[in-house]
Amino acid sequence: MAFECPFCNRVLSSRSAYSQHVKRCSENYDSSSSSSSEEIQNEFDIITPEQDDNSEDNRNNEIIYISDDEPMFSSRSNETSDIMQVEIDELPQSMNSLTFEEFASIRYEEPASREPEFETNESKSKSDETETETESESKSDKTEFESDKTDNESDESEESESAEEETETIPKFPNNTYSDLMTLIIQHNLNNKAGNAIIRFFNKHSNLPTSPLPKNIEQGRKLMDRMKLINLLNKEKTNNNRNYNEQYTSNWWARTEKTLPTGSYLLSIILYSDASTTDSLGKNTLHPIFVTLGNIITWRRNKPDVKQLLAYLPIIKAKDDTQKISEEHKNIVRRTFHKSLKFLLSSLYDDNGIELELNNSIFWCFPRISMIISDWPEACTFALTYKSTKSNYPCHFCLVSKEDLSNINLNSNQIEPKSHNNMKLYYKNNTGKNVSIENVRNFFWSVPNINIYAATVPDRMHHLDLGLFQHQLNFTKILINKQCGKSFIDKMNNRVKLILRYKDLKSFPNGFLHLALLTASEYRSLMKIMIFIVDELYEDSGSPNFIKNNKITEVYLKWNKMYLLSRKENYEESDVTLLQESINEWAKLFIELFKEHSKSELQFPKLHSWVFHICSSIREFGAINGYTTETYESLHKDYVKKPYKLTNKKEIEKQIMKIIRRKAIITESSSKEIPKTPIALKYSKKLYEFCIQNAEIYIQTRMNDPDLEKEMKLGFEKFLECLDAYLDFYDRKLSEHEEIDMIFHIYGGVTLKFGSIMRATNKFHKKPIFSNIAVEMNADEIFEYTSDNGVCFAQVLLITEIIMNYEEPMHLALVQWYDFTSSIINDKCINNNNK
Repeated sequence: MAFECPFCNRVLSSRSAYSQHVKRCSENYDSSSSSSSEEIQNEFDIITPEQDDNSEDNRNNEIIYISDDEPMFSSRSNETSDIMQVEIDELPQSMNSLTFEEFASIRYEEPASREPEFETNESKSKSDETETETESESKSDKTEFESDKTDNESDESEESESAEEETETIPKFPNNTYSDLMTLIIQHNLNNKAGNAIIRFFNKHSNLPTSPLPKNIEQGRKLMDRMKLINLLNKEKTNNNRNYNEQYTSNWWARTEKTLPTGSYLLSIILYSDASTTDSLGKNTLHPIFVTLGNIITWRRNKPDVKQLLAYLPIIKAKDDTQKISEEHKNIVRRTFHKSLKFLLSSLYDDNGIELELNNSIFWCFPRISMIISDWPEACTFALTYKSTKSNYPCHFCLVSKEDLSNINLNSNQIEPKSHNNMKLYYKNNTGKNVSIENVRNFFWSVPNINIYAATVPDRMHHLDLGLFQHQLNFTKILINKQCGKSFIDKMNNRVKLILRYKDLKSFPNGFLHLALLTASEYRSLMKIMIFIVDELYEDSGSPNFIKNNKITEVYLKWNKMYLLSRKENYEESDVTLLQESINEWAKLFIELFKEHSKSELQFPKLHSWVFHICSSIREFGAINGYTTETYESLHKDYVKKPYKLTNKKEIEKQIMKIIRRKAIITESSSKEIPKTPIALKYSKKLYEFCIQNAEIYIQTRMNDPDLEKEMKLGFEKFLECLDAYLDFYDRKLSEHEEIDMIFHIYGGVTLKFGSIMRATNKFHKKPIFSNIAVEMNADEIFEYTSDNGVCFAQVLLITEIIMNYEEPMHLALVQWYDFTSSIINDKCINNNNK
C-alpha cells in the first residue's frame, strides 16, 4: 500500500504513518498558506501504476470477469475510508507461492482529475526549483520531513522502496497488431516456431519501416507473463427481503453480519474443489480449487468467467499399493490438504478487513468463507469424516447412525448436528473413531463464522441427478424384471426409442439400457420422459405383494414435483415447507417400493442428507441454484485437461499456470475491444445443387423420387413459383436471370443469427425433420395476414442459398403457413436475415 499526502505529495507506506503525517502537515499548511488554489475534496490521494480509462466501459461488457449487474452487499452503514480496487495479480507458478492477496491484490488509483504522480522526499529538491512553490511551503515541507525522519527513521527505507515499487508501470501490449498476434497464438495454441513464421511473413509483406510485432513469440509470451488481470466487481445493491433466494437473504448472512464492525460489509467467499484426471488413462491427477463470491447474483455467478482458479492443491503419491492403503499415508494426505487450505485462506481473516473501491464508492469489507461446493467424497475431505458409507456415522452433517439412514421418521431430537465444539471434544479425547471423524485436526475449527459440517452443502447434481435418480431407475428395472419379466424391460427401452427429438431434450434412438455410464444431463432428460415410459407399462396382478403399475408411475410423478421445487430461484418459508413435504412424500414411496431390492436397504447418506438437511441449507445459504456443481464441472476441461495437453509433461503446474494466464489476458483484452456480434449464417450438409437453366427438369426429377418426404416434394413443386413472386416483390423477374449464372444450393439445415437452428431434411438422425417457426410480420403488411399479435406460424419446406454473379447471395427459406391468409399471395419466400 502507498499513500500520498495531498499537501506536500509525500508518499508513505503505512496508514498510521500517513494519518500522523497528514495531521501535522495540514496544520503547517494552514499556517503557511492563507488560501489554496484548489479545494481538497478527498481525505487523501491514491497512487496508481496505471490509469484505466476504459474501466466504465468494461463494466458494461458481457465478457468481463464479474457481472455487469449489481452484487448483493447488504449494507448497514455508509462509513467508509480508503479507496481500493480489486485486481487479480499474476497467478503464481506453483501452489507454494500463491496467497489470497495474489488472487485479490490491492491496486490504488488516483482521482481522474489528476495525473498519476510519483514523488518521494528524495526527489523533493527537484520541485524546489519550480517558481510556483512558495518559500513557506518549502520550509513546511522541510520541517515535516525532519519530523517524520525523527519519528519514523526505521521506516524510511521501507517507504522509499514501497514508493519505487508502486511507480513500476504495468506491462501492456504496445499496439493492436501486437495484441492481435498474441491473441492468434494463444487462442489457436500455436507453438513458437509457427508464431515466428507469422512474424517473418508479416514483416516481409507489410512494408512498414518499423515492425509493430515482437522479435519472436517467446518475447511476447514473457510480456504476457508480466501483465495484470483486472477483475471488476459490480454496483452495490441492498435488499432486506428475507425470502430465501440470493445468499444475502440467508440466515448465515444475517448472523455473520452481526459479528462485523459497524460500517463494514460482508464479502462472502465460496470455494469449490475436486480432483480431476489429466487424461483419459487417469495416470496423472491435478486437484484445482476455485473461488467465487456469494455477493454476486446467482445467474451471473454460475457462469464460468466468474470463478477464479485459486491454486492446485498438492497430491501425495504412495510408493506402492501397500503404502497407499496404510493409515499413516492417509493421515499425511489429510494433513497436507488442510495445511494447504490454511496457507491459502488464513490471510483472509485480517482483523482490519479489506477496503474495496466499487464504482467510485468505498466498501470496508470482511471476507468470510460461507460454504464449500463439492461432491460427497470431497465434502468428507473438508469435514474430515469417514468416506465409507458403511461407517457408523457416515453423514457429515449430523450424528445419525448408519442404521437410521433410511429412516425418514426421525425427529429433530433424534438428530444431533455436528459442530466444531462437539467434534473438537471427541478429537481432544482421542475418541474421534466413535463418531467417524479422522484423527487429524481440522483447519476450519479455528475459522470464524463457519460450521464446516453444515457449510459442505448437499449438491443437487451428485445427490439427485447422478445419485438418487440413478438408484430409482435401476431399482425400477429390477422390480419390473422380477414381477413381469425381461420382455417388459425391453418394452420400456422401445418406448424410450420412440420419443421424438425436441429442444433441450436428449433423444435415445437406440434406447438407454445399453448405456453403462450416463451423464447428469442425460439423466435429467430421462427424468422428463420416464413418467410416460412406465405409465400403463404392465397390467396389475392379484397376487400378494404385487406392486401395481400406478405405484411406479406415482413415484416418478412425486420425483418430478420434488425436483422442480428444488430448482426454484426464490423460496418463501411456505415454499421451503412445501419442498420438505414433497421430499417426504417421495422418500416414503421410494422406500416402500424399493427397500427390499436394495442390498443395503437404502442406507444411503445422500438419501438421508437430502431428506433432513437440504431445507436447512436453503435457510442457511439461500436457494439451491446458488450452490450446485452443475456449472463447475466444465472448469476441469479449461483448467486441467486442455492446458495439460499443451504442456511437455515437465513442471506441469508451472506450465499450466502460464497457459491459463495468457488465455485470461486474451479474454480480457478481447472483451474490451471486440463487441459481441451475431454469428453469420452457417449451413449444414448440402443436399442438392442445380442451376437456373435446368431447374425445371431437375425439380421434376426430384419430385419423382419415392423416398422424398411430402414436405420436400411440396417445396420443390412451389419453388420456382414462389421464387418468382419473391423477386417480383423486389421489382425483379426470374426470366431476367436466365441469361446469367444462378446456382441454387438446397441445404438440410442452417444456423441463424444468435445460434437458432432451422432444419428441412428427409434424414436427421434417421428421421425426417421440417422445423416449425414463428415469424414476426412486417408492420406494413400485418393486416394482410391472420396472425397472433403480429406473429405467424409456418413449417419450413426448403432451405436454399442462391448464388449469382456480381451480386450478394440470397439466403431464403420456402415455408408453408399455418392458418394463413393473404390478399397478395398464399405462399411466400422469407429472407432468413429477417427471422
